[in-house]
Amino acid sequence: MSEEGDPAARREAERQLEVMRRGTLEFIGEDDLRPRLVEALEADRPLRVKLGMDPSSPDLHLGHTVVLEKLRTFQELGHTPIFLIGDFTARIGDPSGKKKTRPALGAEEVKANAETYVTQVGKILDVDSAEIRFNSEWMSRMAPEDFVRLCSHMTVARLLERDDFSKRFKGNTPIAVHEFLYPFVQAYDSVMLEADVELGGSDQTFNLIMGREIQRAYGQKPQAVLTHPLLVGTDGSEKMSKSLGNGIGLLDAPEEIYGRVMSLSDTTMLDYFDVLGAAAKAGFEDLSSEREAVAGGGGDPLALKQELARRIVLRFHEGAAATRAAEHFRRVVQQGGEPEDIPCLEFALGARSEVGLLEVVVDLGLAASRGEVRRLVTQGAVQLDGERVSDPLRALSSGCYRLRLGRRRFAQIEIVAGPD
Repeated sequence: MSEEGDPAARREAERQLEVMRRGTLEFIGEDDLRPRLVEALEADRPLRVKLGMDPSSPDLHLGHTVVLEKLRTFQELGHTPIFLIGDFTARIGDPSGKKKTRPALGAEEVKANAETYVTQVGKILDVDSAEIRFNSEWMSRMAPEDFVRLCSHMTVARLLERDDFSKRFKGNTPIAVHEFLYPFVQAYDSVMLEADVELGGSDQTFNLIMGREIQRAYGQKPQAVLTHPLLVGTDGSEKMSKSLGNGIGLLDAPEEIYGRVMSLSDTTMLDYFDVLGAAAKAGFEDLSSEREAVAGGGGDPLALKQELARRIVLRFHEGAAATRAAEHFRRVVQQGGEPEDIPCLEFALGARSEVGLLEVVVDLGLAASRGEVRRLVTQGAVQLDGERVSDPLRALSSGCYRLRLGRRRFAQIEIVAGPD
């Protein structure tokens, strides 16, 4: 092999690098990756591309698809996608972007959440030809002296350069010692996986760069890092998060996905077009003129939003579901009616005579969290049998109830006496 590499391999490397750049905010280490990619193409050896996610909740959301789509792009380029489930790091709690210490999760909660991830990732990634790994494979076996050695490769001053740590330190907001350990573990994952590339959101930049430094410390070539924009939630302000009630889950019903997209402001809708369109396989290039017209204050924002909602539903559900979701939105939201088919759900009281509304709603999967239910009640957006609910802890005894949550969620609930 010549010093510069085979011309055909160099051309293909440049083509692939261009594809990799699409939709990214930063491509750190591109110049280092270029010769490695040429060598890999000549040897017919795929790059190892890492994307890690902690099972801190049971549901992945639309924001996660930005980096998942990029991982799929690498897979289509012939490289090895590694989806790393951070079952060990989830028990530390990722401090990225947090203004206060994030509670660590228990082992059973992490396990239950992780069980759903592979199925959800399979909606985007070909999991049969991907590596699905768990970082407990190596972290749970790491000896204390090895962990001390790992932590010796970074100074406290360097850690405090990280934006969220720096702000909390200057604001006298507590930083727990275990939070400093999170970036070390994420970086060591790259060592154990021998990653050539790692993907992540812009809030992960420090951790991703730290992976490069720790790989060097362990005698490996540093991974390239591709960061991507964060998708804002349906509230138009905070990063998308199911716990904040502003997420669109991959497992959400078609009607819920469609309705949440339709609730976006016009400005947030345009952001979705840009962020999701850049990451998605097909993008929204055929709607570029309509998008520009709306951005300029003209066009038809409602029609564009309807098309965005339709395409997002189609990404995760079959074609007829998008049509049903659009009809549901028209009848329930725009015309103030009720859906044709309201699900009937049963909740068993066990040995109790009463149960709180909040517990029923969350346990039946009608809301992502208790916090979301409380917010809806505060907003006057929860009704039982047509009457507005003012207390999220309202006690319910055995019987049938017609529940409405927000503008789009309905359920017929039967609370029955007897065992769970």
